[in-house]
Amino acid sequence: MPPVRKRARSYDPARTRAAVLAQLGHVREAVRGLDAGRLALPTRLGDWTVRDLAAHIGMAVTAVQRAADRPAPPRQDVQVAEWAFAPAGNSAAIADATRKLAADHPDLDAYLADAEQGLRALLDGQPGGRLLETSAGALPLDDYMVTRTVELVVHTDDLNAAVPGLDVPQDRQALAAATRLLADALAVKAPGGSTEVRVPPYAVVQCVEGPRHTRGTPPNVVETDPLTWIRLATGRLAWADAVAGAQVSASGERADLGGLLPLLA
Repeated sequence: MPPVRKRARSYDPARTRAAVLAQLGHVREAVRGLDAGRLALPTRLGDWTVRDLAAHIGMAVTAVQRAADRPAPPRQDVQVAEWAFAPAGNSAAIADATRKLAADHPDLDAYLADAEQGLRALLDGQPGGRLLETSAGALPLDDYMVTRTVELVVHTDDLNAAVPGLDVPQDRQALAAATRLLADALAVKAPGGSTEVRVPPYAVVQCVEGPRHTRGTPPNVVETDPLTWIRLATGRLAWADAVAGAQVSASGERADLGGLLPLLA
């Protein structure tokens, strides 16, 4: 696993919790308005349908409850940016579980409402420092909630891509937290100071080994918008395609991030 950054970014727990609940609310409202035909549409996630995707979004939320139901680990052993490098596990088993969940919950709005209610109850009853055993290792509840912004933002984007005309909004704070976590993950994966990656207005990180920039305009600069960055970091968009489509600007001999992306395992 890549080394931990010396100074981890801090996140406002109240804002993170509000962002997760707000983004889940946006998804619920959108899914509530989908008819059977649109729920049966394919997605860019293998053979998952929109119904499967919606169910998986619920799973990403109920994962917090499942982790809290297990005994607390004795100590934290990873930082939140390392969550991106956790093994994805058995993708076939995850896909099967998602499809079964979708089949077992024909009323997706009710399922997502239960997920939201359960999360609110957990957040009201658990301290933010309570350690959870996650796929990445032991993390405090407040940090694990930051990872939920990535799940929700990414899959909201998947949902918008799958359903023509759908425009589920991205909560600004959720988008900010997801952007920052994935930017920090890049800095963990490729530590250094030769390249500056800018994702305005949410994140700027230094990464990649080489001469460290100290003053003036950095010699190696990458800049893109938040959703493009998230698509790159999660494998929804290839680096070469983003550069060719002018969705990202990259200047300097160390500004090619193609070999470092995607970040999520």
